[in-house]
Amino acid sequence: MNTTDQIWKSGALGKQYLEGVRGAIPLAAQQIELILFIVGQAPRKVRRFMDLGCGDGILGRALFGRCPDARGVFLDFSETMIAAARDKLIASPYEAVFVVQDYGQPGWVKAVVEQAPFDAIVSGFSIHHQPDQKKKAIYQELFDLLAPGGLFLNLEHVASASEWGQGIFDQYSIESLCRHHERVGTNKTQEQIALEYYHRPDKAANILAPMEDQCQWLREIGFEHVDCYFKILELALFGGKRPDLSSTP
Repeated sequence: MNTTDQIWKSGALGKQYLEGVRGAIPLAAQQIELILFIVGQAPRKVRRFMDLGCGDGILGRALFGRCPDARGVFLDFSETMIAAARDKLIASPYEAVFVVQDYGQPGWVKAVVEQAPFDAIVSGFSIHHQPDQKKKAIYQELFDLLAPGGLFLNLEHVASASEWGQGIFDQYSIESLCRHHERVGTNKTQEQIALEYYHRPDKAANILAPMEDQCQWLREIGFEHVDCYFKILELALFGGKRPDLSSTP
């Protein structure tokens, strides 16, 4: 079991992330709005999608709002996260499948291959926990799981170009956390919040790669229309489309 497994299989950390950290992500609503807009512009109708590393399923739930007749697969290796995703959809009319699976392990695709091919695969702040070579392998596996014309969108934590840029992002994140804590009334000081930010238990599990490198990996795999659709410091939305059969030589 690697460091990421040990950290993120902790129910306490999962609860802390869902209740605290994620609510402070800058421009989170705009990021999801953009994902839905891009999905809406794609020529292929979404009948099946997967939310990879789904957490409590926030991206998949948003997709259901746009594509209510679709079947959604929610995959995460944390039982805490899957339980949260299931709870938020238990009373909904949507067709949701929940899979507890570690996509960092060989053969993980066997758990979802019967649900494939997917018209869209989304992922939010998850793949950056994998080593770079594994990231590349996962992108290839996702390409293979997509239907022709299928879309992959990755909302991700990426590496800064310099230590100075990383420092700007850290301070930006701390100030965003402060505003979040003020909204929810935790009465934490900025010093307490900064200390928790720099010493958070999941920080060691982050393996960040530059957005430009990851886009190039997608191109090499065969994705087309690869682009960064949104970026604010170390937060980026990027992805591409598997070519349609009509565009394949």
